[in-house]
Amino acid sequence: MKSYLLLFFALTSTIILAQDTQYISKDIAINNYINGTLLTPKTIQKPNLAIIIGGSGPTDKDGNQNFLKTNNLKKLAISLSNNQIATFRYDKRIVKQIRERSVDNTIIFDDFVTDATSVIDYFIKTNTFNKIYVIGHDQGSLIGMLASKDKANGFISLAGSGKSIDSVITEEVAKTAPQFSQDTQRIFEILKTGKTTTDYPVALSSIFNIETQRFIMNWMQYNPTSILSTLNIPSLILHGSKDLQVSKAEAENLKNASNKAQLKIIENMNHVLVTIEGGDLENSKSYNESHRPLANGLIDAIITFIKE
Repeated sequence: MKSYLLLFFALTSTIILAQDTQYISKDIAINNYINGTLLTPKTIQKPNLAIIIGGSGPTDKDGNQNFLKTNNLKKLAISLSNNQIATFRYDKRIVKQIRERSVDNTIIFDDFVTDATSVIDYFIKTNTFNKIYVIGHDQGSLIGMLASKDKANGFISLAGSGKSIDSVITEEVAKTAPQFSQDTQRIFEILKTGKTTTDYPVALSSIFNIETQRFIMNWMQYNPTSILSTLNIPSLILHGSKDLQVSKAEAENLKNASNKAQLKIIENMNHVLVTIEGGDLENSKSYNESHRPLANGLIDAIITFIKE
């Protein structure tokens, strides 16, 4: 009898949750590389669409990696779609390749830009949505900037860097392992010439192994402030005051790069978009705590921007 009651309550809870959702969910294959989920509000005929692009590494459509689980992009999509904004989020192509055990070691940064562009083009062709906005988190911010040009109606950067990746890495090494600063600068000078190198310290192999050098070489040619300055669309820069990876100065530099950009600082929000009341330990642990809600003020800021 007890098992029947548990099943009954489980089914009842599922029905109640389904009734509470304000959107319809549909999985879509954009092409051979990209699969994602479209959430469409039930109560509006032709809504605005927000395309959400994840950050660096093998990030899936929900914002997760193997040892980093926040579900932040899933929460973002659901929150927006419950507020009459359609959303599409997708697995990065590397995620699909890992699942199929067919990883392409020749992937470069531009491949991610091509994927984001393909997603935008797909939804432009459907003519189903009023306006299309691109939301890029972390590395997805730069990808989104590049893909949005002459296509999207607006752009939103979430915890996006204001510096090229070689500058980011050089500064990080200077802070955490200053004894390797000269080697780091030397290697980047080589990469800038379009050549690879095997002459690097073992301690830097996780950054400069030969399989990633061409990816970094391609990525480092793009400076986010320069790219944003070319976008002739409204842009919103969202930065958290507890972001351990991107400084407030970088967010301000992005804002200052475009007279069409506005900046909003979310108090106590960190890099993975949740509220941190304590110090760095709590901040670091939150990267693998999917129960945490998104930071207060984040969704409201995005909704306000898109509905302006």
